[in-house]
Amino acid sequence: MNVITLFLAACLAFAEGPAAPPVKAPPSAPPKTTNSTAASSQQDRETEAAIRVKLAKSKIGKDGFTVRVQGGTAYWEGSTGVVQHKGAATRMAKTAGAKQVVNRIQISDAAREKASGNLETGRRRAQVTRGEERTK
Repeated sequence: MNVITLFLAACLAFAEGPAAPPVKAPPSAPPKTTNSTAASSQQDRETEAAIRVKLAKSKIGKDGFTVRVQGGTAYWEGSTGVVQHKGAATRMAKTAGAKQVVNRIQISDAAREKASGNLETGRRRAQVTRGEERTK
C-alpha cells in the first residue's frame, strides 16, 4: 500500500504540473491630465499678454503694431517711421518669453532715407556738460 500511495501522489503531482508563478496585473498608465496642445496654447496666451503689457508701456506702442503668438513664436505686423522700433519690437518679444520672432514690421521710405543720411554723416557723439567739476 505504501507503493501505491507513493505512485498516486507522484501521478497527482505530475498531473498538476509545475507551480505557475502568480499572475501580476498589468501596470495601469496614469491618466493624462494635460494636453500638450492646451498647455502650449496657454503659454502662448501668457506670452502674448506679457508682450502687450510691455508694448503699452513702450514708446513703440503708438505705432499701432499688432502681435500674436503661436507655438512660442511671436508674429509682428505693422509699419513705422522709426527704424529702431522694428528692432525694439523683436527684443520686446524675446524678453517677454517668445522662443522665436517673425518681424514683418515695414519701415517707411522716409525713415530709411533718414537713417541712410545719418550713416553718411558719421557717428554722432553725445556731449556731456557738467555743472560742477569732479572731485577726487
